[in-house]
Amino acid sequence: MKWLLVGALLGLLLVFPSLLALVVTVVAALLSKPVLVAFGLGLTAGVRSRRLRRWAP
Repeated sequence: MKWLLVGALLGLLLVFPSLLALVVTVVAALLSKPVLVAFGLGLTAGVRSRRLRRWAP
């Protein structure tokens, strides 16, 4: 699914070259907010990590 979205974005950039400026602006705006970057990285790490079983003494 991720590669499908990347392909669609690249296809749109080939058809409409002016969209590159818009994409760069949106990405720069998102990366300029450290809370959003930290939340996204934490969400990605949480999804990728294995679930640990609960340990009770």
